[in-house]
Amino acid sequence: MSVIDLRSDTVTQPTPGMRDAMAAAASGDDVYGEDPSVNHLEAELAKRLGFAAALFVPTGTMSNLLALMAHCERGEEYIVGQQAHTYKYEGGGAAVLGSIQPQPLEVQADGSLDLDHVLAAIKPDDFHFARTRLLALENTMQGKVLPLEYLAKARAFTREHGLALHLDGARIYNAAVKLGVDAREIAQHFDSVSVCLSKGLGAPIGSVLCGSTALIAKARRLRKMVGGGMRQAGSLAAAGLYALDHQVQRLADDHANAQWLGDELRKAGFEVEPVQTNMVYVQIGDQAQALKAFAAERGIKLSAAPRLRMVTHLDVNRAQIEQVLATFVEFSRK
Repeated sequence: MSVIDLRSDTVTQPTPGMRDAMAAAASGDDVYGEDPSVNHLEAELAKRLGFAAALFVPTGTMSNLLALMAHCERGEEYIVGQQAHTYKYEGGGAAVLGSIQPQPLEVQADGSLDLDHVLAAIKPDDFHFARTRLLALENTMQGKVLPLEYLAKARAFTREHGLALHLDGARIYNAAVKLGVDAREIAQHFDSVSVCLSKGLGAPIGSVLCGSTALIAKARRLRKMVGGGMRQAGSLAAAGLYALDHQVQRLADDHANAQWLGDELRKAGFEVEPVQTNMVYVQIGDQAQALKAFAAERGIKLSAAPRLRMVTHLDVNRAQIEQVLATFVEFSRK
């Protein structure tokens, strides 16, 4: 039985073309700055997104951590969404390792942060308070795409109030494909952007932090501190380059599969949130564990949550999505 894994787009396997690129990659010692494939990846993604420099790291969690620590000193603060990955799902790293205080705010229905709420959260210049230094956004945010108009407003807002602006762009290419724009049109509004290569893009590992020359130099020093320096990492960088060259536009297929699944589940009587990209959220309630077990018996891997997230990706095709629908319908009739 083939397995259909909808827990995340992190479960993707390298394609044959990607494996060939990895096998043929030139490599050197990246800590010494001598890995040609890593250098190419960093320079290429920085150029594509409109930044002066970039840094290849093992994980998105590390990329975001380095960005937060490069922007903020000990005892300073960043404003972030209550459900954002940098706040909720990265082990409290900014606080534990950077002594950076998070100021979480509720995320709006469209995935944005209300800028009036952000303004109210900025601390006065008073020694009683942590200094507010940074606003961190996420795009996509639980599958929702932040409008370009909102990003422009956030950029103007942070400049007016003396804040830096960071994007957790783990799925920035999903956002770009949905909007029908080059990813640079999104990235241009930010001081730094973290891009994950191992989600929808399908690389086995790696993220890239993009920013100014000074910020990336600081992040590179911080990477060494947290153990993120890699040696002969060329094959990993080659996977990322292959993904950027060959596996961006196909994200539209994942979006179409998610849209189809959401529409059909809704027709079948399930409560489904509007689908924008490759995530389908379904209200399952107290049946989450039972559904997970039921699906597992049929070769489908799901998370168990009352608000169930399913994520489409390159290793799940339309026929398999149809199997998932049939399983949900069968479960609902038990």
